Amino acid sequence: MSTPTTTAELDQLCINTMRFLSVDAVQKADSGHPGLPLGAAPMAYVLWTRFLKHNPSDPHWFNRDRFILSAGHGSMLLYSLLHLTGYDIPMEQIKLFRQWGSITPGHPERGLVPGVEVTTGPLGQGFANGVGIAMAEAYLAAQYNKPGSTIIDHYTYALVSDGDLMEGVAAEAASLAGHLKLGKLIYLYDDNRITLASATPVTFTENHEERFRSYGWHTQIVADGNDLGAIDSAIRAAQADTERPSIILIRTHIGYGSPNKQDTCAAHGSPLGEDEVKLTKQHLGWPVEPSFLVPEAAQTHFRTAVNVGSKLSAAWEAQFISYKEKYQESAQELDALIHGHIPIDWAKNIAPFPADVKGIATRAASGKVMQAFYPLLPGFIGGSADLNPSTFTELKDAGNFENPAMAIGDMQGSATGGWSYAGRNVQYGVREHAMGSISNGLAAHGGLIPFCATFLTFSDYMRPPMRLAALMELKVIYVFTHDSIAMGEDGPTHQPVEHLAALRAIPELIMIRPADANETIAAWHMAVEIPKKPVALVLSRQNVPTLDRQQYAPADHLRFGAYILADAPQGNPELILIATGSEVSLIVAAQEKLKAQNIAVRIVSMPSWELFDAQTPEYRDNIIPANVPARIAVEAGISQGWHRYTGDSGEVISIDRFGASAPGPVMLREFGFTVDHICERALALLKKTSPVYEKTGGL
Repeated sequence: MSTPTTTAELDQLCINTMRFLSVDAVQKADSGHPGLPLGAAPMAYVLWTRFLKHNPSDPHWFNRDRFILSAGHGSMLLYSLLHLTGYDIPMEQIKLFRQWGSITPGHPERGLVPGVEVTTGPLGQGFANGVGIAMAEAYLAAQYNKPGSTIIDHYTYALVSDGDLMEGVAAEAASLAGHLKLGKLIYLYDDNRITLASATPVTFTENHEERFRSYGWHTQIVADGNDLGAIDSAIRAAQADTERPSIILIRTHIGYGSPNKQDTCAAHGSPLGEDEVKLTKQHLGWPVEPSFLVPEAAQTHFRTAVNVGSKLSAAWEAQFISYKEKYQESAQELDALIHGHIPIDWAKNIAPFPADVKGIATRAASGKVMQAFYPLLPGFIGGSADLNPSTFTELKDAGNFENPAMAIGDMQGSATGGWSYAGRNVQYGVREHAMGSISNGLAAHGGLIPFCATFLTFSDYMRPPMRLAALMELKVIYVFTHDSIAMGEDGPTHQPVEHLAALRAIPELIMIRPADANETIAAWHMAVEIPKKPVALVLSRQNVPTLDRQQYAPADHLRFGAYILADAPQGNPELILIATGSEVSLIVAAQEKLKAQNIAVRIVSMPSWELFDAQTPEYRDNIIPANVPARIAVEAGISQGWHRYTGDSGEVISIDRFGASAPGPVMLREFGFTVDHICERALALLKKTSPVYEKTGGL
């Protein structure tokens, strides 16, 4: 292989280095997607070597440009770039692509692979994550940039595919991004016109350019994906349009250079095969051997990113020192956000709720708690799926996150504190799926604690991003209200029954269903302070009594996941009643009624399985001792999973069918969520589990 003598020759050498590192890794693994790296390498090369502001020696430099490979199946393209530009991904890891214990998994994983911003692969998610990252940049810039001190200033780029654009979440996110006029969001569309199973004319014939133009995006077409100059010019034009997000539709060829598989589905998701790899290398003028070849000229050129990136980040650090001198308070606040530090006194304005038999809905209590703490928690930002009046999640006087140009003639924006990228209320519209994915982007950017809200039943729309938030260890807070059949007349379409179990099934997601207003305070403490885990707060629509904490255990015991709310005499229960959320008030009343029959009852509030399961075996056995077989769990959801706590002899009062349309109190009565029904089941269970049990008397 001859040494390149011109810039064009060097560019081509570098692009082919990327291509064949990817092809060789896929072939060695006998698994993967070679087609995208072969076709999209030129656009990625131009972006990474001419535009992307990053530092391989410090992947977490805060003011870096963010790059997302939304088409995560093409992961080897990204790993090749990361390795070549100097990130801590040695060649041994490239050779271990998709193998046990490697840091080069089948799809990019945040936290595992240096330089990977978000976990991608489920198509459309990275597209929407990028919108959230761009929003985070806009918000922090509006909050902290000062005259003469532009401390937050970066672009968000993504490489997206046909599959990304077909997924509904991309449509939701693109619509919102265009509305918000996110001018520093630039996407490169790998328009290769081939999917896994067919060519796009079979399923995807819309005019993509017109579609995105209608969303309010700046659109361009590059007719030849190997035309580096055209790609360069298009990215510069996208940067110049500061009022619109940009998508560049770049016509590429999947499996480029493969004599028998270019432009076919066969190049998408399977290795080329040894013979075809040889032919492709020969066709593109690349040595057949050795595999994993990185020519010295290409290595030298790519590694300039280390020196350039170090200078960029050093210059930014120097700028930040000057910023601290001029704007000490803002700098301290921003520095804390960058490092994820939560103010010690963030919750000092939260007042406990007085005991109240009538009580308050936990969604309303949550709203009051949020109003009390948000001014002392910088970076706390979010919104609902057009449900603020129902979820009580609007941050009063915090303003709306909006491009100021959209405020013309709109009184609502003024009434809530104005329209600005510095606003802390995100108006998501009815876009739950994008809301969840955008929240992941807000969290992944760093510096923010995002929340989002909707009815619990619509958590179904958000399950993919919630799962990814847990996988990425992102701190996202979900506020789910209207948490049971007690929401009433809207009927079974809006009444969640299986959703509590569905959320509990997601590893690393913490779900908390508080029993009353003061447990809601404790739940917010956990949601804000638990690091690296998403937290779902599940809240009632109906009022629930606020318990007298002089009579019952302190609400902050919620941090243990389950605790003894009130015990049997001498701590020797014959029966244990366990409940979550609004059903706790039922077991409180049931305990009092059973006392009249001289039955020793322990009542346990269990707001979070995940927090309880994290306690020591000794603590868990103390709360639910194995030597008390008579246990009943009460929850207005399906019974799935509860027998791990009630045991083989215990019972669950649950709802294992869809609900109906009727007032909430009627629903609860008809489905057996009454004090009398709990007591009847308790007596029957005691007689079954204790044959010598002889207590009698009506209830």
